[in-house]
Amino acid sequence: MVVSTEPVWQELTDEFVQEYENAVVYADMEQETILHEGALRILANGWIELPTDRMLSPEAVHHIDI
Repeated sequence: MVVSTEPVWQELTDEFVQEYENAVVYADMEQETILHEGALRILANGWIELPTDRMLSPEAVHHIDI
C-alpha cells in the first residue's frame, strides 16, 4: 500500500485558484470605491489574495473587473 505524505486537500484547492495580472476590485455597485488594482489571486474559499500578502474578504468585495 502506498500512502502519500502530502495532504490531498491542498491539491484539490489549487485547481480552483484563479490568478489575474490586471484586475480591479470594487467594494460597491457604483464602482466608486476601489479596493485594489493590479494582480491578484482568487482562492477556492472566495478570499482574494493580493501581492502584498493582504487578503480581502469575499464579503468586502462587490465585484471584480478582469
